[in-house]
Amino acid sequence: MSLLTVQNLSHGFGDRAIFEDVSFRLLAGEHIGLIGANGEGKSTFMNIITGKVEPDAGTISWSKHTRVGYLDQHAVLKQGMTIRDVLRTAFQYLFDMESEMNQLFAKMGEVEPEELEALLEETGRIQDALTNNDFYTIDAKVEEIANGLGLNDYGLDRDVHDLSGGQRTKVLLAKLLLEKPDILLLDEPTNYLDVEHIQWLKNYLLNYEHAFILVSHDIPFLNSVINVIYHVENQQLTRYPGDYDEFLRVYEMKKQQLEAAYKKQQKEIANLKDFVARNKANAATSKMAMSRQKKLDKMDIIELDAEKPKPHFDFKLARTPGRFLFETKDLVIGYEDPLSKPLNLTMERGQKLALTGANGIGKTTLLKSILGALKPISGSVQLGEHLHIGYFEQEIKSKNGNTCIEEVWDEFPHFTQYEVRSALARCGLTTKHIESKVQVLSGGEKAKVRLCKLMNRETNLLVLDEPTNHLDVDAKDELKRALKEYNGSVLLISHEPDFYKDIVTDIWNGESWTTKVF
Repeated sequence: MSLLTVQNLSHGFGDRAIFEDVSFRLLAGEHIGLIGANGEGKSTFMNIITGKVEPDAGTISWSKHTRVGYLDQHAVLKQGMTIRDVLRTAFQYLFDMESEMNQLFAKMGEVEPEELEALLEETGRIQDALTNNDFYTIDAKVEEIANGLGLNDYGLDRDVHDLSGGQRTKVLLAKLLLEKPDILLLDEPTNYLDVEHIQWLKNYLLNYEHAFILVSHDIPFLNSVINVIYHVENQQLTRYPGDYDEFLRVYEMKKQQLEAAYKKQQKEIANLKDFVARNKANAATSKMAMSRQKKLDKMDIIELDAEKPKPHFDFKLARTPGRFLFETKDLVIGYEDPLSKPLNLTMERGQKLALTGANGIGKTTLLKSILGALKPISGSVQLGEHLHIGYFEQEIKSKNGNTCIEEVWDEFPHFTQYEVRSALARCGLTTKHIESKVQVLSGGEKAKVRLCKLMNRETNLLVLDEPTNHLDVDAKDELKRALKEYNGSVLLISHEPDFYKDIVTDIWNGESWTTKVF
């Protein structure tokens, strides 16, 4: 049974085509991985099928009575609502049913016996529906999902207005899972989850009986939960049964077959053109030449897709710093309440450190306290001599009206336009991306612009807070290579052991010093 049918979809932004005559079907029970390079249109596809974006052409048809749940990271959470309040809205339809039932009960004292019987029948039906949908165990369900995603660490009575972007995303994900829709649409759900909660979500999706579409660049996670791949590339959407590894095998095989057919055809075309050129003027052979020309004219020419620019990251090295990059003395981090015990940490030149641990324990807060962007509750931080720090923030909240060119030029005004364009191109951005405004780019493309600025500054200490969020597979692999080869020091927060385990020399587990209770 088809839950969603997309026919002849075409869409673009300005002169940039995103989809061209695409068709797609989602079947009951399918667990789909939607993959593709940054900027190919994965999030746009999700916005089109949920009605947030009107396509230029084509039809989107959902089967009747299908409940769709979309993890929308831009959804508005009202100030004054607690995390618990938001999670309970997942059951709003049940609260509405309860309200209707109570109104019917109130009406019963005023009606004739015939109407009373009808009211009793209707309230009985509603009561059965509430019982069958576990209405009377809602709070237990809320606690279970909140615990699985680590929301209890923030306190369920906390105002959602006070949450960070990552914490907010986890609340939206928890609400979505509580709704148990017929179809889940998940766009990069692991970006703000730590290892423990990624594992919890993996187990949840493995046992999810309904269909879902998952956009993720976390390949181990993706591979473990999906059974169909849809690949977005060159305005097309191609279906591959199986997991990501099977997709790669078939994709590479098809690519090699097409390249072999292209080379064979190009050789044939060259021979035919050569024969025509040599024989068309000769009366004895002109008919043969004309026959060859007709064959050329009728030939379906095989075209290879233009190679997508692949990123190349190369961080510039500043002068050698002193032996100690920073030392903390009885440092207690936090905002109003302490997030850590007194910390006495030291980082030396040449170290590459991964800072790990559950969400909410203060990893980002520690980085900001070390960098001086956040005042500690007590204690001190002593930075070393001759430090040149490059900082990649996890979240950039301010709106950005700059084009990519202006964004880099503002930071490096001495660059020529050619140098700015070349720097952005090295990060895997096309001319159309480079000339676009930063705010219209995908999450991965925005990250590449920020990495471009970082790698054109001389540094000897890179401080990176979840740099792989939103990056596609090629960009992630290239960043890993660049950090391994970087001769400076690295302090890195990441929830992906597959990314950092070959880069770092040491791992600091923040759970050993946090004041949070797990």
